[in-house]
Amino acid sequence: MTRHAVTLIPGDGVGPEICDASVRVIEATGVAIDWDVHQAGENVIKEYGTPLPDHVLASIRKTKVALKGPISTPIGSGFRSVNVALRQALDLYALVRPVKAYKGARNLRDDLDFVIVRENTEDIYAGIEFELGTPDCDRLIKEISALTKKPIRPDSGLSIKPISVSGSERIVEFAFDYARKNGRRKVTAVHKANIMKHTDGLFLAVARRVAAKNPDIEFDDRIVDNMCMQLVLRPKEYDVLCCINLYGDIISDLGAGMIGGLGLAPGANIGTKEAVFEATHGSAPKYAGQNKVNPMAVMLSGVLMLRHLEEVAAADALEGAIAAVIADGRNVTYDLKERRDDTSSVGTSQVADAVIAQLKAGA
Repeated sequence: MTRHAVTLIPGDGVGPEICDASVRVIEATGVAIDWDVHQAGENVIKEYGTPLPDHVLASIRKTKVALKGPISTPIGSGFRSVNVALRQALDLYALVRPVKAYKGARNLRDDLDFVIVRENTEDIYAGIEFELGTPDCDRLIKEISALTKKPIRPDSGLSIKPISVSGSERIVEFAFDYARKNGRRKVTAVHKANIMKHTDGLFLAVARRVAAKNPDIEFDDRIVDNMCMQLVLRPKEYDVLCCINLYGDIISDLGAGMIGGLGLAPGANIGTKEAVFEATHGSAPKYAGQNKVNPMAVMLSGVLMLRHLEEVAAADALEGAIAAVIADGRNVTYDLKERRDDTSSVGTSQVADAVIAQLKAGA
């Protein structure tokens, strides 16, 4: 039996309890995992002076794989988001977010099954910003206004949107590789090239060039606002959506809303060497310690992790067990009930118990 070393970052807020539930169900699949547990977030700042200590990154670089709970970004502290810092430090350039309707969930419609592949390092999220009123900002406003002959209001802040050929190329290639490995039929590039011709236009041109080298997978493109409408009206026409950073973030939440909420929205951040698996939702500190929050987004992130580790049978079994619990409808948290005040709702740990029972029943 292959043993896998995996870094576990429980996070803060509800992170520890939903990670505990997820670890239990992953271990119940029978896959042998040695967890290397490390803390990150607000609760370690006092000890290490940062929410992301170096030893956390060192562990992920060693194990190559991490399962991560949600982590709060300290407000007004000057610290960056731990999520963004992880992606940048490890060059986790591809964010994979499946959107799948499970029977029994509060789905907008029952035929939803598409995957968002989001570029993770460029675009407006690159963090190249200039604060209103600073000398650098004032200088840039004057220089850009002079170069473009398009005056920028002097009371503006600035954000720079870099889109590179190399960054676009690797995310589109990733989308085609993902489609091929997972039996998907089509890749759709999502952009706003009709307006941003030298950034989104560059991305689209690269996407078309990469698509020409992958004729076995169908390719098309959509302008992002039209894409949102298409996903509501005709989602079966789409399969893998390859998105620039900002659009991928927005469409991810749209997708989560279509399948009943963030409690069923998993994610995988993948680079050339390391991969970090995490739920899409935040840390929800007001619910911490209440055994209330749905752990399935982290559990489903665990499914993605098992597939990444090539434990395909275990991944399929775990996803099937989770789907069975959702379909049964008795042992689910309040967000999966028809009414959020339904007194038959169960807690985080009870969801894990039910999934483990399904795994044993299917063994």
